[in-house]
Amino acid sequence: MNQDYKYIIYVQFDESKKAYTFGASTPYNIGDDVVVETVRGKELGKVCAPYIDFDENKVKGNCKPVVRLATKYDLLQKKDNEKKAKKAMEICQQCIDNLNLDMHLISGEYTLDCTKVIFTYVSDDRVDFRQLLKDLASQLHCRIELRQVGPRNKAKMVGGLGNCGMETCCSRFLCDFDSISINMAKNQLLALNIQKLSGQCGKLMCCLRYENDQYTEMRKDLPKINSFVTYEGNKYRITSMNVLQKTAKLENKEDVKFVTFKDLGLE
Repeated sequence: MNQDYKYIIYVQFDESKKAYTFGASTPYNIGDDVVVETVRGKELGKVCAPYIDFDENKVKGNCKPVVRLATKYDLLQKKDNEKKAKKAMEICQQCIDNLNLDMHLISGEYTLDCTKVIFTYVSDDRVDFRQLLKDLASQLHCRIELRQVGPRNKAKMVGGLGNCGMETCCSRFLCDFDSISINMAKNQLLALNIQKLSGQCGKLMCCLRYENDQYTEMRKDLPKINSFVTYEGNKYRITSMNVLQKTAKLENKEDVKFVTFKDLGLE
């Protein structure tokens, strides 16, 4: 059950674009650095939106509290933790190499009070890291959490440029990953070149979803590709369409024509 909070506070962590909800008895303003209680422990975040009155319907599950405003010591502690995390990464990587484990280490992060260090990694298979935990605990002297993420999460954390030349959507603004299927590319009449349709993560690009609903709506009354139509008294097969320009390519054994949807009576 949630405590008797008066306000909902929206907090972001580091460079994450996702806002998390926390409860508080006193208001906090945009830009305030705050210490919050999370499932991982105490962490430092920044208030990113105006506070609102607490409403059970606007939070999911048990709402964790904002502990207090961050102090100068907390900010210094966070910077010190970042330096410690780099050293912990080196130790963790050395242990992984010594044990010859099939895992690619991405990041390491201490909680604010240094009671836990969280390592994020990618692996194609399940990893038996029981010995790794023992080795890390003996050297780092705190609780260890190993968090496996998929290739999309890795791309989000690493960042980079997409095929469009802009920063990848996942690292720029996406908070959650929707399922993407090859049928979306088919629906948008794109050439099914998996290499060109894949992002840095090796999965189908997230942007295939953005216009999929619009293409579905625009194509709902149109004939399917490879269906036959009669045009100017001759039978043709529709080999391609451009639903934005509202044109179609018609072919038969004797002829090829480019016509508008209006010419085909589709408008």
